Amino acid sequence: MTDNSNDKNGAEGPERVLGTPTESSEERAVAAADAAHEGPYPASETHAHPEEQQRRGERIAAVWFVLAFLGGVGFLVSYFLFPPNAQGAPAIADPQIGQYSNMLLGGSLTLAMFGIGAGMTVWARNVMPHYEVSSPYDELPSSEEEKGSFGAFFMRGADESGITKRPLMRRTLIAAMLPLGLAPIVLLRDTGPLPGDKLKNTVWADGMRMVVEGTDRQIKAEDLENAPNGMISALPDPGGHGGEEGHGDGGHHLSLNEKAKSVILLIKIPEADYKPGMNENVEGDQSRLNWTYDGIVAYSKICTHVGCPAALYERTTHRILCPCHQSTFDAADGAKVVFGPAHRPLPQLPIGVDDEGYLIATGDFPEAPGPTFWDYAKD
Repeated sequence: MTDNSNDKNGAEGPERVLGTPTESSEERAVAAADAAHEGPYPASETHAHPEEQQRRGERIAAVWFVLAFLGGVGFLVSYFLFPPNAQGAPAIADPQIGQYSNMLLGGSLTLAMFGIGAGMTVWARNVMPHYEVSSPYDELPSSEEEKGSFGAFFMRGADESGITKRPLMRRTLIAAMLPLGLAPIVLLRDTGPLPGDKLKNTVWADGMRMVVEGTDRQIKAEDLENAPNGMISALPDPGGHGGEEGHGDGGHHLSLNEKAKSVILLIKIPEADYKPGMNENVEGDQSRLNWTYDGIVAYSKICTHVGCPAALYERTTHRILCPCHQSTFDAADGAKVVFGPAHRPLPQLPIGVDDEGYLIATGDFPEAPGPTFWDYAKD
């Protein structure tokens, strides 16, 4: 009888159709291709692009990386393009120059980021191979052998990606990334110098007159005499002290920062309505009532919560209301907080009158106006 077994050792095996290669020859061919392939995945799972397409992709990606490099350098140049003027004021404080600066900074940064993204996209689509990978679900954690082979796997993937084999693309990518890497270091320049006491002090000084906000009219005590429970929003007039006329421009000569810190509310309150808290000593033997004149009290207009203008006033209750988050202050009790998220009173400005009857400041705020900042400490 004839033995139909395909295994000469007697083991049974599947029948083979005539004309097809044996399974062992297929396995040997796949094994040989995988052995010759240097990538991280087997050759049967790797689909590499033609060499001509890879070279073309390398050149295109390099062009994008060069454009990104130029954009990054342009960002750094744009940052230093508008230095401070002779008085030390930043040139970008001028709205027109500030607009040009924003356009240059934004445009150059956009070019740098877009160039890097476009170059990486061309690299991934035309230079790197793509894979059709399938792997069985393995139990975790990985074996020590698999963990130890990861380094070699990673390096084979890096080689096949082109990062090591294509120096033009690699060098232009590094050049494109370098300016963006330096940008955060350069931008740290804007964090200094430290403000020192600038946030704690304003332009108010002893003897300085005040003007109605938005006008050139200096204020006399008699302006509030016929308006019990009235309120006026005022700004300092730095030239208007010591009997001088001042600028007479409604505070327009002040910078926005100076206005934001020094704007005040002048409120006329009947002296009988002041609460006992106004008699507390705040500076030596001075009380808050000593900082008023004929029932007129001056408080910072800037809310101590987040800096909104606390410009609403309830005449019957003497409450100052901030419209942003409803912080409420009692003007008859040292502007103490009676409601809302603010956690400290509005600073009070000491006031008096000069020889001509004009309202003047008798000093600066005893504490920093506006929202609390990092090193604020109440004495």
